[in-house]
Amino acid sequence: MKINSNDFRVREGEDVDLKKWRTRIDPVYKSKEQYARLLEEHVAQLSAMQQLHYATNRHAMLLIFQAMDAAGKDGAIRHVMSGVNPQGCDVVSFKQPSSEELSHDFLWRCAKALPARGRIGIFNRSYYEEVLVARVHTDLLTSEHLSENAKPGAHLWQQRYDDINAFEHHLHRNGTRIVKLFLHVSKEEQKRRFLERLDDPAKQWKFSSSDVAERAYFDDYQHVYEEALSATSTPWAPWYVVPADHKYAMRALVGGVLTHVIDRLDLRKPEVSEERLAALAAAKQSLLAEGT
Repeated sequence: MKINSNDFRVREGEDVDLKKWRTRIDPVYKSKEQYARLLEEHVAQLSAMQQLHYATNRHAMLLIFQAMDAAGKDGAIRHVMSGVNPQGCDVVSFKQPSSEELSHDFLWRCAKALPARGRIGIFNRSYYEEVLVARVHTDLLTSEHLSENAKPGAHLWQQRYDDINAFEHHLHRNGTRIVKLFLHVSKEEQKRRFLERLDDPAKQWKFSSSDVAERAYFDDYQHVYEEALSATSTPWAPWYVVPADHKYAMRALVGGVLTHVIDRLDLRKPEVSEERLAALAAAKQSLLAEGT
């Protein structure tokens, strides 16, 4: 089954209103068995694409996952990327910045973790936290040792949007293809998942008291996400808003978006020169001559 990524893409210059973007859609499958087959198909496609991507060695792939708590980022990454060779893929989770990281510009720690050509890099959260969490909790900026011309205010966030767009444009021009996924979960579904974690001993470790504290800012986060998505969805690094209230459907959609986007890279096997073909033929003859 083909999933058209354009159905979930934020257009450049679009004024995003998340209330108009669905958090739940009709499943793209009729049963869990069909879902399993669909996900397996996407996993197999991604695995084949990664091998070709590695062999071509012309591009790097950067996948950025952003979402509210309990939207399912970890599960999506684990299930959708399960068939990808770990040797060609790096997953980086960005937590609270260290003192060293705070001593550099806000892009620095993520720039260090960028994938090389032929590899896939996955950011579980990213530099976008600096226009999301830092905007909801502006007191965090005091630890960033900002210069006088970078104090909190509308100009600061616009400067950071500009910096992000320029950074991503630079990466694109130099061969990195960027796909940004916002997993869009409703406040009601987030509450249900938090309660499920609290009631299930096997999932209680996932819950933190800070989850409830951050939930109080749910509407504030929706607002800053709207502005960030509007300001930073570009032709070279588009955002995709994926309905996340139904985990199975969300994972199928994420797999479909990724395979659709990567497929458009038109990756092809490296051409083999006549000299290389001759060397391979000679190696084959040498092996066959060994006998049994």
